[in-house]
Amino acid sequence: MILAKKYFSVIVSVCVFLIYLFTLAPSVIQIDSGELAAVQATLGIAHPTGYPLFTVAGYLFSLLPLPFTKIYQLNLLAAIYCSAAAGIFSYTAKSLLDNLQVFQIIKPVKQKKKDKTKKENVQFELEENLKIIFSILAALTLAFSKTFWFQSTSVEVYSLHLLLISLIILFLLKSFIEQPYSSVIYKNQWMIFALVLALGFSNHMTTLLILPGTAYLYFTKEKFDSQSFKKLFKMIILFLIVLVINYSYLPIRASQNPQLNWGNPVDLERILRHISGFQYQVWLFSSTEAAKKQLQYFISNLPTEFFITLFVAAIGFIYSFFISRKFFLFNIITFFATVFYSINYDINDIDSYFLLAYISIAFFVLFGMIKIYQLLFNNKINQWIIFLILLLFPLSQFIKNFNEVNQSKTFVYENYTKALMNSVSDNSLVLSYQWDFFISASYYFQYVEYFKPQIAIVDKELLRRSWYYNQLERNYPGLLSGLRTDVNLFLDALKPFERKENYNASVLENLYRRIMMNLVATNFDKREIYIAPELFDNEMQRGEFSLPEGYKLVPHLFLFKVVNTDDYVEAPLPNFKLNFSERKDKYQTSLSSFVGLMLVRRAYYEVQFNKVERAKIYLKKVAEEFPETQIPQQLRSLVLD
Repeated sequence: MILAKKYFSVIVSVCVFLIYLFTLAPSVIQIDSGELAAVQATLGIAHPTGYPLFTVAGYLFSLLPLPFTKIYQLNLLAAIYCSAAAGIFSYTAKSLLDNLQVFQIIKPVKQKKKDKTKKENVQFELEENLKIIFSILAALTLAFSKTFWFQSTSVEVYSLHLLLISLIILFLLKSFIEQPYSSVIYKNQWMIFALVLALGFSNHMTTLLILPGTAYLYFTKEKFDSQSFKKLFKMIILFLIVLVINYSYLPIRASQNPQLNWGNPVDLERILRHISGFQYQVWLFSSTEAAKKQLQYFISNLPTEFFITLFVAAIGFIYSFFISRKFFLFNIITFFATVFYSINYDINDIDSYFLLAYISIAFFVLFGMIKIYQLLFNNKINQWIIFLILLLFPLSQFIKNFNEVNQSKTFVYENYTKALMNSVSDNSLVLSYQWDFFISASYYFQYVEYFKPQIAIVDKELLRRSWYYNQLERNYPGLLSGLRTDVNLFLDALKPFERKENYNASVLENLYRRIMMNLVATNFDKREIYIAPELFDNEMQRGEFSLPEGYKLVPHLFLFKVVNTDDYVEAPLPNFKLNFSERKDKYQTSLSSFVGLMLVRRAYYEVQFNKVERAKIYLKKVAEEFPETQIPQQLRSLVLD
């Protein structure tokens, strides 16, 4: 029992980790999973802001001789990070309850009637066991909130971010609580905080969202005097040293030209562009309409995150104001800073940017549970019944969110990527921008598992970036050999754009389109060339991308094949299985739509050449596995035969 009380936070981490194992993805999932796993396993450079600490830590973990695939092993690391973050949160919550009076602005008035004080001021006289119980319940509330839990299911920078931001909050509160003891650790608590803060920034730049609350606590404790500014100066120096050491990974590794070398940050200009996320800044503070949309999403999504526990958080919001005013102000500053920044970032996958706000809510839940306990206890309700009532809150989240976050059977992105690559020849060129479903995943399978590494997969959108041409030449020698003049002209025209100088948008766009067209023309005799359906449905219909004269597209299986003939072009039969989840999310729904439509197109092509029996095979696949795809009227009779 003594050990359990002493190591309760470790027990929380272990228990949460065991639960997370049941929802862990066995392979790549949507969006950045494949790219980030490949970056870690090959020691490459990820998309901005680079994430050097995440990359190196993942690479070292991937070297452990565990009996798993690399992707599962790296997904496992994400679960370790998140479960450790939950344990650290519980430890931080306990430390907070141990030092509530430090966070008071107005000290509580001592009352003469001790028995009445004991009832009304439970916050100052909580037994050790109760503090631990409340801390555990609040940690479980956080651990089972949807977005926090989802970070544990697969490779993602936010899993390590959660661990580091939890440590940052812990050491920030320790620094605030610090007393003038003789211990060297206590004397240098703010320096330790600066070190951990630098590690946070070495992983993800949204660590900056903790700074407003940090400034409030620092100057509340240290005051605005020369000593506090001297201490702050030392902290900044240490912070910058650690930050520079960590980010030096980028130019050092980039100079070695790894397979994945996003941004190619070999000089100061490219380094600053990469770590500042230059290419994403267009979506920051873009419009009040975008901010309104994201705010509405945040508010509407809160019940999904915490379910009925939001009620407890609301009580804790009010209660913490009265019993821990300074912490309340820190927490509310952190909450609003996070929400304000995040709603002004106009991207679809915004959930993870609200994570620090969800941590703030979990702290309010901590106080809410104390208040509910106090009310029920004062009404002479049995203590164990109270604990069971409080346990229902995180338990309700667990039950509601389990299926929402469960990735344990998600093979659809691996199956789709491999089926697509198996449908084309080994020396093909695929032009696409299906990052979320295919391109990101292909990085992992090509560069880590060495699956079909000769297929040149070109991201149409990344052709707009100067660094991408270096990566293409490194990974697919000869692919750009016929485009030297076009590429050089484009790169020259691109320089002022990347430097935020005046540039000629018309010239830049025309050169970009010419590169795409000539990429097809100069490689047609050397490779089979395929165009993904999103290019056909969007850019080609708008006239932004066209094939060289004399070439046409034939629906193949998942892609369109570029040909220069009117004769029948054979394609593989749909002998694949994608294994969509029972509850499709928006990504799987989009993927299903892509594939179903391409199968219908292929069936129509078969009918045009009187290949009715083959057409029936494609349509049968659509009817059985892609029922949401509409089959044209003229083809429906074939399904009924």
